[in-house]
Amino acid sequence: MQDSIGIPACFSSGEKPSDDPAAITRSGQSVFMSVFRIKIADHCRLITVTWCKNLLLHGLSVSVEGPEGENQYTCKVELKPWYFWRKQGSKRFIVDGRAVDIFWDLKAAKFKGETEPSSEYYVAVVSNEEVVLLLGDLKKDAYRKTGCRPALIDPILVSRKEHIFGKKKFSTRVKFHEKCRIHEISIECKNRSTTGGNNMSNVNSLGGVEPEMEIRIDGHLVLHVKHLQWKFRGNESIHVNKTRVEVYWDVHDWLFSPGLRHALFIFKPILSSTSLSSLSTSSSPPLSSSSPSTPLSSQTGSSGSLEGLNPSGSSEFCLFLYAWKVE
Repeated sequence: MQDSIGIPACFSSGEKPSDDPAAITRSGQSVFMSVFRIKIADHCRLITVTWCKNLLLHGLSVSVEGPEGENQYTCKVELKPWYFWRKQGSKRFIVDGRAVDIFWDLKAAKFKGETEPSSEYYVAVVSNEEVVLLLGDLKKDAYRKTGCRPALIDPILVSRKEHIFGKKKFSTRVKFHEKCRIHEISIECKNRSTTGGNNMSNVNSLGGVEPEMEIRIDGHLVLHVKHLQWKFRGNESIHVNKTRVEVYWDVHDWLFSPGLRHALFIFKPILSSTSLSSLSTSSSPPLSSSSPSTPLSSQTGSSGSLEGLNPSGSSEFCLFLYAWKVE
């Protein structure tokens, strides 16, 4: 089921938003996807909200999971500067015989150079006369426009997936859980010269340089990986405030594959011992400590194997960051 309004370049007509690396590379776009679990038509379903940005425009897509677990209901919005009437509107789906409405107002949305707007907008999903999902800061405007009350069950953020481009440094912003503040994540790949002196690492370096990687959160160095040519895949635990976060990385293609290639980083907060133990009982296999011979993408799967809820009902949130290195 498709919307008749314009489709931005980052979406293919008749398909859900592409997560294929080749499609991302061809378009040269930044993509930001958020997956929520909410109650629609008396069933828990996944809703995927996708923002994209290229040199010409921003785009928005909202996909509702259908009865067979596929994103069968999709609304796509194109934000070209001259298409003023397309920055506000609504779309109705019929899901299992129930009406589901999507409302948006992006007329004054402020992006500040980012893929996702930061203020002056709303995107609302309505089911059974309840606003089951509300994004943006114009909440009063959204409730007034929809004429509906807030849902009794809050949406659960399952995962966020972002494609970003850069040369050496990659940055994003994230909340590891709803009650914490937004954190700034910065990833930087550096080359340390190994020429001169009696340095045994010269033998194992790449062209006289030894790659290193630094990960900072809110400006503080939390992870420093040396000898990256040997440690291009791995994982470590860090602590952000009092929250333990598992960090997984796979930068093999940055170092050994020609052309435009991406690295994959996963940030997985462990909120408590209960949620940690539930990973082993979850229907999706947890990520293990990855060896250099096992690509991280094969452990996560195409949709991310850690997406979902654990048996205790707490969120198993993951941030998937695809960092495309541009020479």
